[in-house]
Amino acid sequence: MSLRQQAAPARSVSTARRWTMLAASTLAQAAAAVMMHGPAFLIPTLHEQGGLSLARAGLVAAAPTIGVMLTLVAWGWVTDRRGERFVLLVGLSATVAFGVAAALTGGLALLVVTLFLAGAAAASTNAASGRVVVGWFPPERRGLAMGIRQMAQPVGVGVAAISIAVIASAHGVHAALWVPTVACALAAVLVAAVVVDPPRPERRAGTAVVNPYRQDSYLARIHGVSVLLVVPQFLVWSFALVWLVTDRDWSPAAAGAIVAVAQVAGALGRIGAGHLSDVVGARMRPLRWVALAAAATMALLGLTAALDLAVAVLLVVVATLVTVADNGLAFTAVAERSGPFWSGRALGVQNTAQFLAASAVPPLAGLAIGQWGYAAAFALGALFPLVAVPLIPVREERALS
Repeated sequence: MSLRQQAAPARSVSTARRWTMLAASTLAQAAAAVMMHGPAFLIPTLHEQGGLSLARAGLVAAAPTIGVMLTLVAWGWVTDRRGERFVLLVGLSATVAFGVAAALTGGLALLVVTLFLAGAAAASTNAASGRVVVGWFPPERRGLAMGIRQMAQPVGVGVAAISIAVIASAHGVHAALWVPTVACALAAVLVAAVVVDPPRPERRAGTAVVNPYRQDSYLARIHGVSVLLVVPQFLVWSFALVWLVTDRDWSPAAAGAIVAVAQVAGALGRIGAGHLSDVVGARMRPLRWVALAAAATMALLGLTAALDLAVAVLLVVVATLVTVADNGLAFTAVAERSGPFWSGRALGVQNTAQFLAASAVPPLAGLAIGQWGYAAAFALGALFPLVAVPLIPVREERALS
């Protein structure tokens, strides 16, 4: 079955309804992103007021991403069988419950546990909201639509940057956790109001659904590339604010504003990359361009930070934009190649691989920064996209229609 045949039912809904569901799924992903990545902005408070080392504070920040990593495939499996609406509502409701527990609990150990469970519940949005986009949009609009949906992550991080660090500094870590909890509650209400499951082709009795991983190495290579490209992304996300506060003596509010601006730029970059892939009729060629740009930007950031140049702050914004631009391209390509009966699991595998790397970045980067400094850590981040470039399966990509 071709991609165009799979997408045909998407034309049975109105354009307004399709874009409304995109908005709802984007908000759901953004709210979940605040819960998943917001704890990274607790690092300055945990480090300076709580007395934790950067490595231990990074471990706290990694707790929700570890929870995400361990449950993504399971949520994808449920999405393939029960549908997107069910998974979004159950997952967001559970995220709110664990968010409340994290905000009210005391002690470091309980904080880590509740953040882990909140991340595990928030993982539901990754596969389900992506399937809403792929299921309701035709191939010639999917790159743009998925780019908009993928902007949810940097927008969520931007919201966390301008709120969580400031609230934590003034009122404590637990008070700041009400931000993602309330955001997820609002998202659940909107999903309940507007999202319906996209149609799927009927399964014929006795007909097995082909496992796309057994056909070729295309999906596996995209997963590997995404793992490599997520390292500089999470390096910048986790430590840009801390670098501005501790190394350049910025206030948490000013540093959070810069990070928020960078995240907005990253969100727009994802939309631009997705639209570009629709224009050129391919996802992998733009992905290779993004990887090369990420390597160059991280190398320049490391150099200018080492020389203590003011332009390093601008390069943090550029690095944030470039290092997130690949996500929508890879996500769309995985969903398109895996098909309607495997996309939930394939997107779960895609995100599991990314979050496995993302969970390791804060504590390991914290150790590297402690030994060699921020500039060296930023420069090392340039190596990962360089390794990714030859692995991108440009020649193995199929036509979009």
